[in-house]
Amino acid sequence: MAGDGTFKALILDIETVPHTAKVWGLWNETIPLARLLEAGEVICFAAKWLDDPHSKTMFFSNHHDGHEVMVQAAWDLVNEADAVIHYNGKNFDMKHLHREFLLAGLTPPAPHRDIDLLQVARATFKFASNRLDHVAQELGVGAKVKHAGYEVWEGCIADDPKSWAEMKKYNIGDIKVTEGVYHAIKPWIRTHPHVGSYTGDLHSCRVCGSKDLQRRGFARTSVSVFQRYRCKDCGAWSRAAHRMPDMTVQTRSVTG
Repeated sequence: MAGDGTFKALILDIETVPHTAKVWGLWNETIPLARLLEAGEVICFAAKWLDDPHSKTMFFSNHHDGHEVMVQAAWDLVNEADAVIHYNGKNFDMKHLHREFLLAGLTPPAPHRDIDLLQVARATFKFASNRLDHVAQELGVGAKVKHAGYEVWEGCIADDPKSWAEMKKYNIGDIKVTEGVYHAIKPWIRTHPHVGSYTGDLHSCRVCGSKDLQRRGFARTSVSVFQRYRCKDCGAWSRAAHRMPDMTVQTRSVTG
């Protein structure tokens, strides 16, 4: 099926505040629900459309917009995205946002593909640390914005404008380094959605959509052979959508 000519990928990062509870100790303690005083929540998020020269990094927060407006803005962006790029987003950012959507009475946004760069880093490479700051610096694409520590979160809980200014700078900074890491490792992402399925041109690089492909050998399954390509722009490998005619692998059963 032909696409509509665009592939909309959203880079996303959220910040939350912790749960508040009464505890007996600071180590190895299970906290029963009866001692939970207040559940944590998403307090802000930053987002940017990938490779869109007209898109600036957006920022929404409890302080600047109000919680309801912020949650609706997040839903609207995710609902519009074909893919969401994040770092540990499948287990953290998206689950937190899904809870916020549910509590706000919103229905599920349109389905999208998650591109979790932390999962790619863990599955494909062996960095000394898989923390975003370390990976970004190793790749030479920048570093996370430094901040004063947990007191910034405490200040945001107290609605301190200076703390919110620091939080905004920190959250937007994460978008910048996440985008840099994505571009550095994207040809290694084996599960990357095929951009051509959205643009309507399947004879293109599955990762970046470039048409500058070089024939490089063949991809073989147990029964078929496909032309293999390497993108001359980003370096990603892909294969043709259809098997090569007259190159079906002959198989036979072996008994004995």
